[in-house]
Formats: sequence, C-alpha cells, structure tokens
Amino acid sequence: MNLSKNTARAVGLIYLIVIITGMFSLAYIPQKLIDWNNSRVTFNNITTSASLFRFGIYSSVLCYVTFTFLPLFLYRLLRTVNESHARVMVILALLSVPLSFNNLQHKYAALTLIGKESLLQNISIEDLQSKLMFSLHQYNDGILLTTVFWGFWLFPFGLLVYRSGFMPKFLGVLLMLGCIGYLINFTGNTLLENYSQIGIGKYMSMLPAVAEIGICFWLLFSGLQIKRNEK
Repeated sequence: MNLSKNTARAVGLIYLIVIITGMFSLAYIPQKLIDWNNSRVTFNNITTSASLFRFGIYSSVLCYVTFTFLPLFLYRLLRTVNESHARVMVILALLSVPLSFNNLQHKYAALTLIGKESLLQNISIEDLQSKLMFSLHQYNDGILLTTVFWGFWLFPFGLLVYRSGFMPKFLGVLLMLGCIGYLINFTGNTLLENYSQIGIGKYMSMLPAVAEIGICFWLLFSGLQIKRNEK
C-alpha cells in the first residue's frame, strides 16, 4: 500500500509545530530577555517585556502538548519495522512530557516576582532580581534534566528510520547521533563546571537540531511519495 499521505503530512506538520514553538521558547526568548550574568538587566528586560515572556511560556505549553502526539503518529508509520522498538520510542518520548510541564512552574514563579506587587511589597528590588534569576536557573536546570529523554527517544526513532527501507538511512544515523549529542551535553554540563566554556556544547546541540529538522521536512515533502507494505 501507499504510505499514508495524510499520516505522513500530519507527522511532518506536528513536528514542524514542535520545532517552531521549541525554538521560540528555548532559543529566541532567552536570547532576547535573559542575561545569565546580570540579574538586574534580566529583571528589567522581563518586566518591560512581560507579554513576550508570557508568550514564551504559552509557546512552551503548545510545544509540549503537540509533542505528546508526535511519537503516537510516528508509531503508526514505523511499527511495522519493529513493534518493540516503536513502543520503546513512544515510551521514552512521552516520559519527557510531564518533566517538561512540571519544569514550567519556575517560569510562572518568575512571573509572580514581576507581577504580584501586593505580595512582594516588603521585598527589596535586589532580592526580587536575585529570586527571579534563581527561578530562571532552576528552569534551565530542569531543561537540562529533560534533555536526557529528549535524547533517549531519538535512538530507537533513528534505528527505526535506518531499518525502515522507505526512509533515508542517513536521517536515521543523524537521529541516533542527535541522541548522543544530547547525552554528551547533559553529561558535560552535569559533571564539568566549565563545560560551557569548552565550546563543544554548541556543536553537540546542532546534531539533534539538524536531524529533527531534516526528518520533519522529509515527512512534509519527499516522504509523501514513498511506498511501503503495511501489515
């Protein structure tokens, strides 16, 4: 049978939403509003651009909700390659969702620090700045922990793509390398105090980005014409 065009298009569209909302909340917002070395500047940026900060939170929620459906749709495409591997892929992907949602409480805490004057009137501006920065660091550490599962699920996903016969093998390899990239960054940031200064982190981060953007666009365009046999 023909590979379901509707399913492939749905997977590609879901992936695209995850990528766009994820890049906005995890890359654009911190770049615009957060100076990790200056709590005063960060506090002022978020206070004056509270709507943008709130939209970043909303974007995160949209990303995580959409991501919940992604492995389920991928399971429909890849279960005939290897049922057990496809199930592992789904489980590892879904394990990251509650971690991601729970971690957002730190951003809501940051909103409280800039918007609840009646609760904070006895706290100095310096303390507010420090508390806000502490909440943002907690959020960032939570993201680091979640990347363990963001990495783990890419390995069975990549293995299924590699063995499928109807999807490009090089994309499967890239997805598995993406898993390794996430885990190297997690290990480095956890065990080495100066890991961010080494410079390898940004290259490791590129591996999953290239792999997931590549598979997303393949599903949206080239993948719609591929044929396979379904059981």
